[in-house]
Amino acid sequence: MNRYFLGVDIGSTTFKAVVLDADLQCVFTDYRRHNANIRQAGSEMARNLFSRLGACELALVMTGSVGMGYAERGSIPFVQEVVAAAETVKRRYPDVRTFIDMGGEDSKMIFFEQGKVPDIRMNGSCAGGTGAFIDQTASLLGVSPTELNDLAASSENVYPIASRCGVFSKTDIQNLIARKVSKADIAASVFNAVALQVVASLSRGMEVQPKVFLCGGPFAFLPELKNYFIRVLNLQPGDCILPEQAQLIPAMGCALLAASQQAAFRKYSEWVAMLRSSKSGDDYADRLQPLFSDACTYTDWLKAKRISEVRRARPQAGGRYYLGVDSGSTTTKIVLTDETGAVVYTDYQRNKGDSFNTFYEGLRRMHESLPDPDRIQIVASCSTGYGENLLRSAFNLDYGIVETMAHFSAARYVDPEVSFVLDIGGQDMKAIFVEHGSIRRIEINEACSSGCGSFIETFANMLGYPVADFARLSCEARHPSDLGTRCTVFMNSKVKQAMREGAGVDDIAAGFSYSVVKNCLYKVLKFKNTKELGDHIVVQGGTFRNHSVVRALEVLTGCQVSFTDMPELMGAYGAALYAVEQSKSDPR
Repeated sequence: MNRYFLGVDIGSTTFKAVVLDADLQCVFTDYRRHNANIRQAGSEMARNLFSRLGACELALVMTGSVGMGYAERGSIPFVQEVVAAAETVKRRYPDVRTFIDMGGEDSKMIFFEQGKVPDIRMNGSCAGGTGAFIDQTASLLGVSPTELNDLAASSENVYPIASRCGVFSKTDIQNLIARKVSKADIAASVFNAVALQVVASLSRGMEVQPKVFLCGGPFAFLPELKNYFIRVLNLQPGDCILPEQAQLIPAMGCALLAASQQAAFRKYSEWVAMLRSSKSGDDYADRLQPLFSDACTYTDWLKAKRISEVRRARPQAGGRYYLGVDSGSTTTKIVLTDETGAVVYTDYQRNKGDSFNTFYEGLRRMHESLPDPDRIQIVASCSTGYGENLLRSAFNLDYGIVETMAHFSAARYVDPEVSFVLDIGGQDMKAIFVEHGSIRRIEINEACSSGCGSFIETFANMLGYPVADFARLSCEARHPSDLGTRCTVFMNSKVKQAMREGAGVDDIAAGFSYSVVKNCLYKVLKFKNTKELGDHIVVQGGTFRNHSVVRALEVLTGCQVSFTDMPELMGAYGAALYAVEQSKSDPR
């Protein structure tokens, strides 16, 4: 039976494998996103390996942030990623003086000097200057990372962007979008910021000397990134080495170590059996109560839930209507109602940093969809949200209303006896306490967005799932992971830990639903007693499209919650209702 050396690198987002023969020649490679389903990714890799090499014996060494847990359970030799990568460089590229590796959520730099132990540097808790940072900015521009790379190649200018933190970078990028800077120049600015961040945070006084070895997924799949590192480091093209499969360097190092350390051989069938018997959710130490015990429970919950269906009406030619717009930090929402509050038209779009044109296009779509639009009269209009003043001035809207008042107005329409309103949007959160029909106090989140919609969306995308699918999975989870109430950066480590312990995507998704609510209750509102909420709770915001978040709020507070069939539009709906109310008393 043939014998081979196998190196496996299981990171936070990908599963990589390299197999070497007795002559240390590469005979098999595999690279795939695991989407938090490690066993499935491993099984697919194993099938590919068997079809290529047949029944064989393998000596395995493992690395990666998620691979650590699997190595511990299977008594498999484990090495840190930087150690594995350094082994590849020393054995295959002896003339390299500086090593730069960029992964999905971390970056590393190693300085090699003859006769000395390699000097290893790694980024800390911030994910600035990593592949995840590039993915997030590509998403903000509405393009894929590959398209971002192509755009950067055709740029003309580079603008300063903060790459230290994703929150600050979003602000810089949105400002560039609002200034009509081309996507090509923004892409180039992102790549330049990444190069500056990696070099500044990791070199720390050491001179980056050629030859410079570049590896990791971002370098492998975004070739233009290499050019920006060359510029920042003031190197010549020949001073850099970008191997053909840069994303596999740590896995290659593991395979080389399996050979040099004489790791024990096991049959292919034994490795597969070990993978299939890996730890299940029943073994978690940190787990939470399932949100729904089974599919029938979820169905019964939906039937019993007080989901208020906002009244709708067909638009009529010659009708008189009222326009409400909620211009948020990430989305623009439009609602058109009649004088009774019945909704005749809605529109929901991401604004991509351009509130003006997003609203303009929304009005155009509304005009095209209404019957005989030239005969329809907009009696009054009102704006709210992040872009309230901009849209009111630019489009000569009649009224403006503070966001919290718009949400309170909409909540009273849903439940006249409302005692507490919780609105969770893309990047903000508002809690309104009501007493005797009037607002008693208002709480909003400050700098942290860990309990908001973009928080869940970011991790759903990181794990390779659309937000809607992520929400569905969270309702099906049987062993929700306890992810705490941490910020996005620290949550990464909790997710990795959960994956190492065998958590499925459904368990992680449900854990995020719990985390959003816990963040709201304990970090923002600092609740001591849920009696403060009263008996008439109304929730709003696109985050509550995810029924698992609604259910998590009920589980953690013991209270029943009401919401509508259009929670993401309630700010705009409240603005439209305000326009109705004001127009009746306005002498104009």
